[in-house]
Amino acid sequence: MIDFEKASVFKLSPIDPRDISGDVGPLLVPGERLVSAFKGVRDFVVFTDKRLITVNVQGMTGRKRDFTSLPYAKVQAFSIETAGTFDLDAELELWFSGLGKVRLEFRGKADIRAIGQLIAMCAL
Repeated sequence: MIDFEKASVFKLSPIDPRDISGDVGPLLVPGERLVSAFKGVRDFVVFTDKRLITVNVQGMTGRKRDFTSLPYAKVQAFSIETAGTFDLDAELELWFSGLGKVRLEFRGKADIRAIGQLIAMCAL
């Protein structure tokens, strides 16, 4: 499982969800759909309409991968922080029952409000 306390692991930039659908597609349940995806240096996260999937790419070749499924139904609270004038990173913090806090940082033009709305619609 990814160590979510290491913020440097999750400096994420938006990518097209279709670019990683081959990686996470086999994990999706019938009717589940990809909403958005973000990539760090090697690792990436996917927001579906049911959960957050984190993918920790391991090893020198990157063929070994750890998939962590975080269902929105287990979210107890969440917080979003939009990017500012000098601080260009947006942040998302989620508190999961039984896991604790998960913190993600987004670079660039990530629509953090849309992510917050997605989580609110699914978790509330």
